[in-house]
Amino acid sequence: MVYLDYNATTPLAPESKEAMLPFLEGEYGNPSSIHAVGRRARAAVDDARDRMAGLLGAKAHEIIFTGGGTESCNLALIGIARAHAVRGKHIIISAVEHHAVLHAAEHLQHFEGFQVTLLPVDSRGVVDPELLARLIQKDTTLVSIMHANNETGAIQPLAELASICAERSVFFHTDAVQTFGKIPLTAGLPGLSAISFTAHKFYGPKGVGVLYLRAGIALARTVFGGSHENSRRPGTENVAAIVGMASAAEATMAHALEDASRLVPLRERLWSGIHSTCPLAIRNGDPSRSLYNTLNVSFPGADGEALLMGLDLEGVCVSSGSACMVGSIQPSHVLIAMGVDSRTALATVRFSMGHATTESDIELAIGAIGRVAKLQPALAA
Repeated sequence: MVYLDYNATTPLAPESKEAMLPFLEGEYGNPSSIHAVGRRARAAVDDARDRMAGLLGAKAHEIIFTGGGTESCNLALIGIARAHAVRGKHIIISAVEHHAVLHAAEHLQHFEGFQVTLLPVDSRGVVDPELLARLIQKDTTLVSIMHANNETGAIQPLAELASICAERSVFFHTDAVQTFGKIPLTAGLPGLSAISFTAHKFYGPKGVGVLYLRAGIALARTVFGGSHENSRRPGTENVAAIVGMASAAEATMAHALEDASRLVPLRERLWSGIHSTCPLAIRNGDPSRSLYNTLNVSFPGADGEALLMGLDLEGVCVSSGSACMVGSIQPSHVLIAMGVDSRTALATVRFSMGHATTESDIELAIGAIGRVAKLQPALAA
């Protein structure tokens, strides 16, 4: 099997598994219990919080553990918007956000009276900071623009965007789910109010994430039932997953530079092989402004579903885009926002690489694409 879907999820790092095991076996205490077993669980959660804060250049109390990236983004958007609605009810998000942000914004618009402005992108999938500056209104309270796109890998000019928001006293949130361990990002970036992460994108367990929230920013609850996470996210903490996430984060950061230098040539070899086999294939996005592990390719005239199924039968695991949209027959909203026509968007494949990707994997994938292409004349035209 050739796994080229690391943007969907990653295998569990050995360091993460080892750290989790004690809390899946003998150390089963509730961190809110005051007895010895509970105190050990609380100490493990506190230690993980300190470690995550250290990696992000944040303070421990600025780290909120969540159930994953989707919850983290929802808590940031809805929690900040509600808490500061008295200042204004206008929000700006980019047109290429993950549905965790898009749908949270739609909820605020349809059910809580907020006005939402979609910031367009260019053909590379990148927003224009000057346009953002023009779209900010007197009642704008929050801007949310992702660090890098999960489908195309397009990287946004985060420092410029955050600076613009800071100059206008607007809160700025970024979905950095795809960038942890790939692009340096710290809580100290001027103007950055909140950041969302999830562990399973950087070799940690599924079902756990982080919301960094800068100290002093009020956050309204979106879930009720307890005083956990400093009364910001109630619910008994998933101790094993939290501990595993911290260990995975440290291991990922340690390999960051090595991955970048190794995967760029593999990404470029994959593209050259695809283009040689399928001359009409289109590379979406600008490789100089994209995640080093991500390649998004459209195959005009092809049957996208048949292409994915064919590669799966060849033992190559890829995706048509966001893993959260499996089964969707709608074209990617990301590609549509970039100006790609709907038929071409439906015939698009995302290839994403990671720690275990080898040169052999890439060559096997290129060969599989060639065999699948023979079944679709449009691909070999």
